[in-house]
Amino acid sequence: MNDAKTTHLGELQRLKKIEGQIRGIQRMIEEKRYCIDILTQISAVVGAIMKVEEDILTRHLESCVSQSFSKGDRRDREEKIKEIIGLLKRFRKY
Repeated sequence: MNDAKTTHLGELQRLKKIEGQIRGIQRMIEEKRYCIDILTQISAVVGAIMKVEEDILTRHLESCVSQSFSKGDRRDREEKIKEIIGLLKRFRKY
C-alpha cells in the first residue's frame, strides 16, 4: 500500500488538472460559448472531483479505518465508525 504522501501527490496532480478545466469553463463563459458545451465541461469537472473524493475515501477506509480495526482498541473503532457515519450523512446532503 502506498503511503499518504505519495498517493496524495496523485490527487494533487488531478486537482491541478481540474483547476485548468475550471479556467477553461470560465473562458467559455466569457466567450459566451454554447450552454450545452459549458454544461458538458462542468459535468466533466464534477465527475473528476467525485473521483478524487472516492479515491481519498477508499484510501482512508483501507488504511486508517482498517488499521484501527486491526490494531486499535474498542473506543478507537467506535470513533472510526462514528466518523464514517458522519461523513456519509454529509455526503447525502448533496
